[in-house]
Amino acid sequence: MTTPAAARRARQLEERRSQIVGAARTLAETEGWDAVTIRRLADAIEYSQPVLYGHFPQGRTEIVTAVALEGFEELATALAPSADVPVASDAERVRALVTAYLGFAERHPATYDAMFLLPVLVPFASDETPAIVRAGFEAIEGALYGLDDPPADLPTTAEVLWGAVHGIVALRRAGRFPATHQEERVETLVRLVVR
Repeated sequence: MTTPAAARRARQLEERRSQIVGAARTLAETEGWDAVTIRRLADAIEYSQPVLYGHFPQGRTEIVTAVALEGFEELATALAPSADVPVASDAERVRALVTAYLGFAERHPATYDAMFLLPVLVPFASDETPAIVRAGFEAIEGALYGLDDPPADLPTTAEVLWGAVHGIVALRRAGRFPATHQEERVETLVRLVVR
C-alpha cells in the first residue's frame, strides 16, 4: 500500500522529470541540440546538475531519448486520425497521413531530430522496440489497411511510404528541395501509393 507521502514524492519526481524534458525540448527547438547541456538545463529549471543526473543517470542521451519518446507518442497521435477519419477516397486518406507527418516534422524539428537522427537508448526494428515507438509506424499501416484496395504487402509498403516521407522532410530541411512544390511532392507520393 502506497502512503500519501510516497505518492506525493512519486508525483513530484515525475513532475520534475517532465520539467527537465520540457526544458530540453524548448531549448532544442529554439537554439538547437548543441545548446542542450546538463548545465543549461539545470540553470533553466533551477535545480543542480546532480538532481538532473538523479533523474537521468545517463545524462544528455537519456534526456534526448525521453524527448524522442514524447515525440513518437505525439506523432502517433497526429497520424492516427488518417486511419479512421471518414474520407471520400483512398487518395484523401493517404494525403491526410502524409500531410500530418510532414506537418509534425515541420512544427517540431528538434524533436524530430531526437526521434530519427540523434543517438537514443531504445532499439529500433526489433522485438525490444517500445510500443510507443512502433505506434507511429502502426498508424501508417492502419491508414494503408483502411484503403479500399490495400497493398498486397502492406508492411513493406508502409516502410517505403515512411521512408519517402522521411526523405522529403530530410531533403527539405537540408535545403536540397526548394520550399516550393511541396504540394506536388505530396500528390506524387499519393499517386505512387494509391492504385
